Amino acid sequence: MALFQINFYSAVLGRNTAFNAVIPDRGAEKREKYPVVYLLHGLSDDFTSWLRRSSVERYAEKYDVCIIMPDGGRSFYTDTKTGEKYFEALSRELPEFVERMLPVSARREDTFAAGLSMGGYGALKLALRFPGRFAAAGIMSAVTDIPGKFASKTFDMQLWRNIFGSPEEAVRDGNDLFTLAGKFPADAPKPRIVQFCGTGDFLLEDNRNLASLLRGLRWPGYVYKEAPGAHSWEFWDTHIQDILKFFFDNGEEKNG
Repeated sequence: MALFQINFYSAVLGRNTAFNAVIPDRGAEKREKYPVVYLLHGLSDDFTSWLRRSSVERYAEKYDVCIIMPDGGRSFYTDTKTGEKYFEALSRELPEFVERMLPVSARREDTFAAGLSMGGYGALKLALRFPGRFAAAGIMSAVTDIPGKFASKTFDMQLWRNIFGSPEEAVRDGNDLFTLAGKFPADAPKPRIVQFCGTGDFLLEDNRNLASLLRGLRWPGYVYKEAPGAHSWEFWDTHIQDILKFFFDNGEEKNG
């Protein structure tokens, strides 16, 4: 495997930004386009956190896939009310740059999104808003109920208003996962979804509510699992492996 830190100018954000990329190396005689996972970090992390806090490079090698780890700041991967268009940067600019510069496939069946907490929210939003591009999404300990968090005040409300404006605006602007799933276009391909949450996680009830919705919708290929654990890297490092297995194995390991 090869590890790259790529710094580039984002015209969407109006500044320099960066991402880490883990890329398989099959040798010059076997240049191919690799499946790609866009792996998103949480609110208190940055684009280095997955590499520093987990063994994701080793897991990528097992499945022979490219992992792209972008920086989302504290944006919830959203075109924020304060002006920075993180969702446009993530959903349009970054994939165009990655596909132009790196040996990754642009096919839907080879493109996936995953993340933890804030990044779980961002990954599922990507898949629900761009179902023609993403085959599946894997989320862990995800922040699922954006409008509801205005009332619960779980997060800093000034941050919430800076990003989403109001509960009504969150729904209107395509930032509410429940609305996106509930009003999913009938003629669009449904991405597979796998969702994990720890039984000691402070977001457990919100994750159960999303699971109830998706089960009620009979979402094809949907899997929800709870396991002992909290909102922690011990939980995420364990279950990112299960997410990759869901994406690429259908329960069987490719490389024995």
